[in-house]
Amino acid sequence: MSDVAATTSSSMMRNYPLIAALVAFAIAQFIKFFTTWYKEKRWDPKQLVGSGGMPSSHSATVTALAAAIGFHEGFGGPLFATALVLALIVMYDATGVRLQAGRQAELLNQIVYELPAEHPLAESRPLRELLGHTPPQVIAGGILGLVTAAIGYLITMTSS
Repeated sequence: MSDVAATTSSSMMRNYPLIAALVAFAIAQFIKFFTTWYKEKRWDPKQLVGSGGMPSSHSATVTALAAAIGFHEGFGGPLFATALVLALIVMYDATGVRLQAGRQAELLNQIVYELPAEHPLAESRPLRELLGHTPPQVIAGGILGLVTAAIGYLITMTSS
């Protein structure tokens, strides 16, 4: 491994905002995986990478990133402002456009399901319905991201 690659790899492993964001994403996806098992009594590996559901992994990820940047760089700088605006856009989009697109997909799937068998669209592949999030799912993801970043910050402070 070259010196540049080794240095880049080593510095990425110490990049607290990046690690906080990835950990928050992983925790959110695992929570979805286990809540699906709890509610439906079946394992659904798609929950580990899929969108939609409780909590919002997108919200957890961007909130953890913004909070970690704030803890690490300070809450008054342009880097935190950029991360915060990105987080707010992602969370707004999750409860707005993506949620509505999922509801439209649900409606369209129902229409196609009710078509007569001879209709050319009757055999269409169903659209994905879990695209967006309800406000509680986004709030839960945001709280998860904030808690993850705060715990990560406390860990980095004690190990410094």
